[in-house]
Amino acid sequence: MTAANGDQAPPTRLARKLGVGDAIVVGLGSMIGAGVFSAVGPAARAAGNAVTLSLIVAGGLAYCNATSSATLAAIYPESGGAYVYGRRRLGPFWGFLAGWAFVVGKVASCAAMALTFGHYVWPTLTRPLAIVVVAALTAVNCFGIRKTLGATRILLALVIAALGITVWAMLAGGSPSAAELWPFDATGPRAVLRGAGLLFFAFAGYARIATLGEEVIDPARTIPRAIPIALGITLLIYATVIVSALSAVSAELLASSPAPLADAVELGRFASLAVVVRIGAAVASLGVLLSLIVGVSRTTFAMAAARDLPAWLDAVHPKYRVPYRAEIAIGAAVIALVAVLDVSRAIGFSSFAVLVYYAVTNASALTLPRDGRRRARPIAVLGLVGCIAVATSLPGAAVVTGAIVLAAGAALFAVRRFTSSA
Repeated sequence: MTAANGDQAPPTRLARKLGVGDAIVVGLGSMIGAGVFSAVGPAARAAGNAVTLSLIVAGGLAYCNATSSATLAAIYPESGGAYVYGRRRLGPFWGFLAGWAFVVGKVASCAAMALTFGHYVWPTLTRPLAIVVVAALTAVNCFGIRKTLGATRILLALVIAALGITVWAMLAGGSPSAAELWPFDATGPRAVLRGAGLLFFAFAGYARIATLGEEVIDPARTIPRAIPIALGITLLIYATVIVSALSAVSAELLASSPAPLADAVELGRFASLAVVVRIGAAVASLGVLLSLIVGVSRTTFAMAAARDLPAWLDAVHPKYRVPYRAEIAIGAAVIALVAVLDVSRAIGFSSFAVLVYYAVTNASALTLPRDGRRRARPIAVLGLVGCIAVATSLPGAAVVTGAIVLAAGAALFAVRRFTSSA
């Protein structure tokens, strides 16, 4: 097996078990989840019925990022994603910054998904339930990637079924009107970009395929095929859900509701099916959380192997061949955040951090040789500019908090480099 640049693929300490179909399932399980249930409301508040434009922007930006990720993952089929790409193409600092942004952003996402699950299942016991589910899914991941994949398949099927019932109930149970879709509300470009940034939270899971680079069979072929397919399927499903919701009710209702899809169903003739939406949201939270823990632990594992994080995290279980210490550490960090985190702020912060991660990805892709990758270069430029524009359009609190956390990461990098050279 060779890498895309003709060099022998680097050895891996993790077991390569995932084919194209498996990788697509991982990507879909990461994207088709609680984001579509929770992000529609905040995005509608930002952009009104122009949220459809926000969806196009978010999907286009995701495509640019996915193209750069797939190109780089084929050349560097290792765990870590942009952490590896930044180190190899831009230098140790940029790789560390990407890895740091990914870990802190996705840990916040994990906490948000766990709290979402608790809110839908039993609001009065939201935090205890969130802690229990994080501990349970961390344990599942520690028993091997095949166990994770099997659980992801089941959860993904349940979520897609719930979304299908939701769309049918909104369209058949009410009076859909194209007038809700056009003309667009009086919103400016910044509002559309802010809506795109909030919707991007629901798209960002395709990177999970790249972060599993050491567990994919023939990564030079598998990853570039799996990422665009998973992204295309997700965009189609999201567009169907959002257009159906907008045509069934007003953008104002979606914007004002903490559970917009459930409320859209409750206003129609099939109000009793709203319980399916709520169950779907809870199941979706489980699916995203399961996949998030996998991806964050692999990046943590890669950073520990390079000694950018404590070396004790660089350990592979002798039987299950997974980075079990990294997974346990991430699970513990998520549980700690669940006790104090606010969900809406977590989404904004997570989007900012992940957009920084993809900015490094696109910048890394720009350094690749032109031969055979001419189409990828303009896409990488568009992705880099788009990440910066959308990230800076997010709510001010998310931008400020994100900048502070990234600065803290940069300081940590400087201290570790200084102490290691002393």
